[in-house]
Amino acid sequence: MDKWDKRFMELAFHVAKWTSCYQPNRQIGAIIVKNKRILTTGYNGAPEGYPSCMERGECLRRKMDIPSGTRQEYCYAIHAEQNAIVQAAKLGVSLDGATIYVTHQPCVICTKLIINSGIKRIVYKHPYPDELALHILAGTDILVEQYTDDI
Repeated sequence: MDKWDKRFMELAFHVAKWTSCYQPNRQIGAIIVKNKRILTTGYNGAPEGYPSCMERGECLRRKMDIPSGTRQEYCYAIHAEQNAIVQAAKLGVSLDGATIYVTHQPCVICTKLIINSGIKRIVYKHPYPDELALHILAGTDILVEQYTDDI
């Protein structure tokens, strides 16, 4: 890892603070970069125009007692990685060959989107309990690195 990795990972943690997720431990941020240039950013939060968990004052996943790493469809939020990829699509920005910096290892849904978007490197800080995501990534040419330095 180099100084650019540190800069972009720090920025991913800063963007994570923008989350509208009700659970404070679910502040996730993502930065997509190519050639040391930021292409898009994303954080987890409700779809545009839909009331967030913060606004609702509750977390659907907690209310239903759903364990982390499972049944991602039972959540009002769009994941940080998904938001960053969607933002690129809205802006007409190609992600082919880019790197995504994420505060947490992507789930299987985000992993599949990352693969199909053309991103070639994933750098994450915290692990996530989704073995299928890692299994799928192992069958690709995407470089996956856990960031181990302090933030």
